[in-house]
Amino acid sequence: MTTRRAFLKAGGLGVVALGLGGCPLFLNRAARAAAAPAPYRRRRVLVALFQRGAMDGLMAVSPFEDPHLRAARPRLALPATGPDALIDLDGRFGLHPALAPLHPFYDDGRLAIIHGVGSPDPTRSHFDAQDYMESGTPGVKGTASGWLNRAVGLTGHDATPFQAVALAPALPRALHGPAPALALADLDAATPAAGDLEALYRQTAETLLHEVGTDAFEAARVLEHVRQRNNRPAHGARYPASPLGARLRQIARLIRADVGLEVAFTETDGWDTHVQQGAVRGTFARRAGDLARSIHAFWTDLGPLADDVVLMTMTEFGRTVAENGSGGTDHGRASCLFLLGNAVAGRRVHGTVPALAPEHLEDRRDLPVTTDFRAVFASVAGAHLGIVADDVLFPGWHGTRKPLLRG
Repeated sequence: MTTRRAFLKAGGLGVVALGLGGCPLFLNRAARAAAAPAPYRRRRVLVALFQRGAMDGLMAVSPFEDPHLRAARPRLALPATGPDALIDLDGRFGLHPALAPLHPFYDDGRLAIIHGVGSPDPTRSHFDAQDYMESGTPGVKGTASGWLNRAVGLTGHDATPFQAVALAPALPRALHGPAPALALADLDAATPAAGDLEALYRQTAETLLHEVGTDAFEAARVLEHVRQRNNRPAHGARYPASPLGARLRQIARLIRADVGLEVAFTETDGWDTHVQQGAVRGTFARRAGDLARSIHAFWTDLGPLADDVVLMTMTEFGRTVAENGSGGTDHGRASCLFLLGNAVAGRRVHGTVPALAPEHLEDRRDLPVTTDFRAVFASVAGAHLGIVADDVLFPGWHGTRKPLLRG
C-alpha cells in the first residue's frame, strides 16, 4: 500500500504544489526573500515528447515509391513530385511537407527517423498502449513506476528539485515512481489562493515537513529564480502560439537556467485521425506543422546548449495502411519517431519497413512492428544519460539496443 509518507517522498507533494498553477503563496513569499540559488552542475538532458492519439507514421514519413501505399490510400497518399510533394529524404522515404521545419536538421545529420517502431503487445487501445509505452513493460499492467522515473534513478546523480519535470497538466505515467518528479502546467501561471495547501503543510509539519519541506522550499526558490530571469527566446527562435510551443519554450527556459534538469517530458494530442485526416492540408497537416515548428523553435532557442540535449518523440501506435471510408485511418500497429541531437546518427531512416502488400502486413492491414520501442529508448537513455542497466530500466526485456547515437 502506498503510504502518505511514500506519496510525499515520491514527489507527490511537489506535484500538488507546482502542478496546479504554481507554488503555494507562502512558499513564493519565502522564495522571494531568499538569495537566488546557485546554479546546479549542468547535466545532459533528455526531452521526451509524447504524441498522444497515435500518429500516422506512414503519412509523416512515407515510402513514396511503394505502389501498394498509393493503392491503399487514393485520397491520402502524397505525390513524390509537384507543388504538394513529399520532401525526398533518401530516394525511398519522403517527409510530409508540413514537417518541413525538421528537414534542415535531417539534412545536416542531427535528425534521425526510426520507422516501424512499436510495442510487441498487439493492443490497439489508446489507454493500454500509452500505459505500456510509459511504464516500459508491454503487456504488463500495474507496473508501479514509469521508465523515465527509473531512468532518473539509474543516473546515480544527486536529486535536485528540477531533475525530472513534466510540462503537462498532470504528472505523466512515465514519471511515476520513487524518484522525485514535478509536473508544471505553466512556469508563470498566477498562483491561486493556497489555504488548503498551507493547511496541508501545517498538518505535516511535525512528522513529514522536515523530510519534504526543504525540497519543496528549494523548488519554490529555484522556480522564482527562473521566473525572474530574462526568458525571451534566444537566437531568433519563434515559437508557434500553441500549447506545445509554450511547453517547449518553458523547457528551454529550464535548460538555460541551470536548475539541474535531466529528464523533461511534454506532450501533444490530436493525432487520432479517424475522420477527414487530409493530405497536404487538414487535421494531420495542422498537427504535424505545429510539431515541426515547435521543435525547430526549441532547438534554435537552445543555441550551443543543444550539445547537451536529445529530443525524442514517441506515439503509442500507428494507423492502418489503408484509408477508411471517412477519409481517415484507424488504429494500427507500428509508427515512426524522431530523434534530434547533435550526436545523433542522423540523415538516415533507421528501421525496417517492408513492401506494403497485404501479405507483408500484420493481420493483413497494419505496418508490422519491426523495432521494439524499448530498443530505441534504451539506446538513447544509455548513450545520452549513461545508463547501463537495461534490465532495470525495462524489466523483462532481453533485447538489443538499436545504435542511434555516435560515439
